[in-house]
Amino acid sequence: MEFAQAAQPVPAPDEVLIKVDAFSPNRGETFLLETPEPGLLPGKDVAGLIVQAAADGSGPPAGSRVVGHPPMGGWAEYAAVPTHSIAVMPGGLTTVQAAALPLAGITALRLLRAAGAVTGRRVLLTGASGGVGHYLTELAAAAGAEVTAVTATAERGARLRELGAAAIVHDVDETDGSFDVVLESTGGNVLPAALARLAPAGLLVWFGQASRTPATVNFFDLLAGPQNAVIRHFHYAGPPYGPDLATLVRLAAGGRLHPEIGRTTDWSQTADVLVDLRERRIRGKAVLTIGTSR
Repeated sequence: MEFAQAAQPVPAPDEVLIKVDAFSPNRGETFLLETPEPGLLPGKDVAGLIVQAAADGSGPPAGSRVVGHPPMGGWAEYAAVPTHSIAVMPGGLTTVQAAALPLAGITALRLLRAAGAVTGRRVLLTGASGGVGHYLTELAAAAGAEVTAVTATAERGARLRELGAAAIVHDVDETDGSFDVVLESTGGNVLPAALARLAPAGLLVWFGQASRTPATVNFFDLLAGPQNAVIRHFHYAGPPYGPDLATLVRLAAGGRLHPEIGRTTDWSQTADVLVDLRERRIRGKAVLTIGTSR
């Protein structure tokens, strides 16, 4: 990765121009850098100040503090973001906190919707120590779910317990009983192990493959496992993102959602942060600041 000077983006009529105060890279974005496409400008999670309102009259006016989820180009001093993908930041929420919300928070919200009503249900969450996992744990527990979180270390498990997890395990094989819902993001041999923990007619939502190892599911193992289990593929993407961003900032400002930020540092440290994200050395989210972020 190298830094380069790029032209300031020119927003489309339905886009605002944001002076970025903070941005948050995601682990998945680091894999795009292995074989980058020409003209790749990464970055999907930003917070800052609108310096140019949308020409079509949609969205907030210039001078508004907002969080945004652009399709690309967020790792920069300025970002053009569609007005359907921003939300005004309420007072009491910092730009660092807001920048940690978009991709991981939207994913968590939409995963819970995909899971259906979770009140009183047992939920197994794999790969729980990343940004999505922290949000999912807190949101699901607040909705009345009994959450078992799978995480690699005791330290990370302690924080998930504080956010509402009923149980912390370091391997799916350590879980007790069956689960109504499994939220699975690891892949490899974890997926079939988690699938085997489903209750009859239970739901497994598969939303990632963080191990980068393909999963193999044996039909005959399923015959001996939960009857009528459902495996659902999930991908978070699909605008508009603004309503979900508005929900996230409202919950965070009200103290009902706590962004887990494992590292906050200056944007000049971006390369080091990307390496540490990729190698799982950062708990939760990392946020890079430009200038003096509030």
